[in-house]
Amino acid sequence: MDVSWEEFGWERLGDGVGRRRLPGWDATAALVAGESALLLCDTGATLREGAGLRAQAEALFGRRVTHIALSHPHFDHVLGTAAFAGAEVYAAVGIERALAGDELRSDAVRHGVSAEEAAEAADLLVLPRHAVSGEWTLDLGGRQVLLANVGPGHSGHDLAVLVPATGGFPEIVFCGDLIEESGEPQAGPDAVTSRWPAALDRLLSLGGEGAVYVPGHGAVVDAAFVRAQRERLAARFGVS
Repeated sequence: MDVSWEEFGWERLGDGVGRRRLPGWDATAALVAGESALLLCDTGATLREGAGLRAQAEALFGRRVTHIALSHPHFDHVLGTAAFAGAEVYAAVGIERALAGDELRSDAVRHGVSAEEAAEAADLLVLPRHAVSGEWTLDLGGRQVLLANVGPGHSGHDLAVLVPATGGFPEIVFCGDLIEESGEPQAGPDAVTSRWPAALDRLLSLGGEGAVYVPGHGAVVDAAFVRAQRERLAARFGVS
């Protein structure tokens, strides 16, 4: 299942698992391959970016993305979804409310996406078909991954993805923007700051001390980093 990740600008994290730090906003997109299915975690900020991820996934594995997990409803993580026709889309329950309306498009434009690209992606946006309210085990064929609704925190609808240890690699937790390494976590108007530290506690309980934690922005971190960021967030927002 090993592939030439670096040739396509991806970082190998495990056997059949890799991620790419997308240009512009340094957002993470990740692939997890099973024997019969291919999961993409987050889809980029535009349809053009999503199409690029689709082409790279097909070049890496010789097959199409079959499943998508959206970590949270912000433009730089979801607006490429329509590029993946036929994929089954998973997200935290209730996310469709956050994806509706004009705010997603407006936010993309405020952050530098062209008005035309933002409007196209928002108009064609695919709403998740599968709502995760607790935990959902997804069978990719010979490999099971766990989708966990660990929020709210960074947003009202934060989904983490746990890839069990395999082939000598540790467990991998894709955290979305609950964790950021390249800067302090951003708290927008939809953040639920009173519950954010508890969401990080749930991340730590998923992966444990030996796991690799992949933030929504920035370099891969360990449990000690997650714990330290949890304490800074608690102090910042005045919660325990």
